[in-house]
Amino acid sequence: MALLLAMALWGSSFVALKYSFQEMHPLMVILGRMVVALFCFVPFFKLLSKTGLRRHHVVPVLLMCLCEPCLYFLFETAALTRTSASQAAMITTMLPLMVALAAGLILGERITRRTISGFVIAASGAVWLSLGGQESPQSPQPALGNLFEFLAMVCATGYTILMKQLSKELHPFFLTGIQAFTGALFFAPVLLLPSVQASSLTCGGVGAILYLGIMVSMGAYGLYNYGVSRIPASQASAFVNLIPVFSILLSFFILGERLTSWQWLACALVFGGVFISQESLTRRRRRI
Repeated sequence: MALLLAMALWGSSFVALKYSFQEMHPLMVILGRMVVALFCFVPFFKLLSKTGLRRHHVVPVLLMCLCEPCLYFLFETAALTRTSASQAAMITTMLPLMVALAAGLILGERITRRTISGFVIAASGAVWLSLGGQESPQSPQPALGNLFEFLAMVCATGYTILMKQLSKELHPFFLTGIQAFTGALFFAPVLLLPSVQASSLTCGGVGAILYLGIMVSMGAYGLYNYGVSRIPASQASAFVNLIPVFSILLSFFILGERLTSWQWLACALVFGGVFISQESLTRRRRRI
């Protein structure tokens, strides 16, 4: 349930980001969401300070934060200013397969045929869903934008593997707070850029930043980190295939966009693939 809600929030973030980028400078939006998320963690500072961070945690924590949010948001910002939200969401379907391979090689997780089959079905549905969308004039360089989104998925793969390892000893909520702090610190220098300083704050832009900071940077990441800490990383990453589904569904309900019958079938295919990739709890208990 945590992963499902996280994917719904992440799906909405593509719409919110595209809208906010029209209102304000993209880097200002990213910095703003990091600062908002950081302030959300301030009331829990005393609690988070008692999580047992040790010296051997420092390097992997820094690498995790470098992967995401730092490099991840740089690549995603570059992607969403060049390609459409639907095409960018389509690229995210590659993440589960990338994580599955990395988890098998690095974490030694067992990848079953059922999991791989579910990945293939869900990824196929997500690609079908995204390709069925209408082209937008807001995607001037789709090929380059999709390449940047792929690089963002490479960073997301590293982040997921490191998160899985760190969550064995550190609380996921603490790691989410560290991500917010590191992201705010990393993107703070963008205020020195003349183009960023010239960007004016608008009510719509501020509203999008608050939503992205509270509901996505804090809420979605916290839920995802919790989910990754409870099930294998390869299975948790399968839920990423739901992001383009939620992106298009939210566009349908909020923006009034209509889905074709083929797109509805693609949505069902993605959900079915994620369901198939998840090993039943009963089987896991029997093996244990």
